[in-house]
Amino acid sequence: SVVVPKSTCYAFDNTSRIVDFTEWIGHHFEYDGKDLVVRFCKDVETRSQQGYVDFGRYNHFVAGSGNVNFVQGYYRGDLSSCETTYDKLGRMAQVNIICGKCLNGNCKGELGCICSVTYDSTLCWVQIDLAIPCEKPGPRIFEGFTVGFNPRSWEIVANGITQLGYERVHPEFSFGTEQTHLSLYMTARSSLSGLVGKPNVKVNPDNGLDIHLSGSGAHGNSPTTLSPTILVVNWICEKARGSPYEVTISIPAEGYEPVEFILTKTCEYKQSGWATFGIFSCIFMVLSTAFCCGGFYYKSRFEGLDALPGMTILSACLETVSSENNQTSWDERNYGSI
Repeated sequence: SVVVPKSTCYAFDNTSRIVDFTEWIGHHFEYDGKDLVVRFCKDVETRSQQGYVDFGRYNHFVAGSGNVNFVQGYYRGDLSSCETTYDKLGRMAQVNIICGKCLNGNCKGELGCICSVTYDSTLCWVQIDLAIPCEKPGPRIFEGFTVGFNPRSWEIVANGITQLGYERVHPEFSFGTEQTHLSLYMTARSSLSGLVGKPNVKVNPDNGLDIHLSGSGAHGNSPTTLSPTILVVNWICEKARGSPYEVTISIPAEGYEPVEFILTKTCEYKQSGWATFGIFSCIFMVLSTAFCCGGFYYKSRFEGLDALPGMTILSACLETVSSENNQTSWDERNYGSI
């Protein structure tokens, strides 16, 4: 299971492995030739005697291609002389991150450096090649997979990563005793949906909470963005407990790290189990049938058929129909059929 990093300064490489650069946030990289400074995952600016020029604040972090391992985008810098360019986003910067050393051999030192800087003709956009020793890639993430409380939300899992609040037990966010079921909606990219397997559930402690999964998601059906699958968590408190039960749900994905998240369930009192409910339902049906049959027998045996419910109305209907038939027969005998 992969929990969302502490910051937005992370990216997926071209093999869907997560690389977390949180420790690099704010690190300064200066380019001597053009007085340019990159504050990693914060902003890009030029510094001179005329003052500072902002080339944008950190916006996104994605995988690169070729010799570039990752690409960062910095948007909404200074607007001066750049009011009508790039969809009015102001000055912008693109930082190409190379894991290792500069291709031109300019980089010196262990913490990396800026290899080159290239401006466009309007000086509203700048491209920076930055070489650093990249962090070790983490597990392979099932990108595009979501779990939420409705078909278009991802409160629990977003883009294959477990969100804060569902990575461990949070008693303050427990589901109440009276809530006997919970519906979760799962989506995935259609090209990868066939890799989703059947979910597994584990409860800690392992007794006191009766739980089973149902719905299309419980059977391993392939979820897509347009056709989410529903995973219904049915739980009944068999034993009251002072602290919540920890329910861990694991969803396997072939070739990727399993998606895991934790739900907490409060049990303030004991509830009737599914078996007890079924037994009482059967007993109720049998007793109801016996009571109806007994009442029918008693009414018909000792009070006659007229005492049965509805017999008066039925008799009136039959009498009306019989009268109409007799009248028709009398008319035909006297006047003949028309």
